[in-house]
Amino acid sequence: MKIKEATASAFVLRRSEHDGVQVALVWHPRLGEWMAAGGQVEVDEHPAEAALREITEETGLVTQLIPAPAVALPAGFPHTAVTAPWWIVEMDACADNHTAEPHIHVDNVFLAWAGDGTPVREPVHEVRWFTVDQLTEAADIAEDSRLQAKEVLGLIASGQVALPR
Repeated sequence: MKIKEATASAFVLRRSEHDGVQVALVWHPRLGEWMAAGGQVEVDEHPAEAALREITEETGLVTQLIPAPAVALPAGFPHTAVTAPWWIVEMDACADNHTAEPHIHVDNVFLAWAGDGTPVREPVHEVRWFTVDQLTEAADIAEDSRLQAKEVLGLIASGQVALPR
């Protein structure tokens, strides 16, 4: 039986004056690919908190999560709601600095809004903003990230996902 670890990642979005909506991907040096910002969910946080922390660490951006479509909690519900991910996926992971053997990442995938996309601190990884056309043409994008980012930009273009102003 493989170990399963919770991870959180996010497709960070901004509106460009000339290129429309763009998505930020980060260069993952160990895997040698462009992918969504993300990483392990720590024991003292839930996946939404982990996504925001990973975004700031890896991109230098302060963002807000864009809630996924969800059913509202009942009126008077006594507990705090947490932003739900857009997708939850399982993926095989090789040994890394958290687990010394092959394992499974249970990735909570979020969308995040970066406003104008100006970093507030030095990012840990190289960050690049992509349009939908660039996602199609660019080399070295992780295929899962390419598919999800294109889907997100398509949902936005069709008006199915509204972005903050």
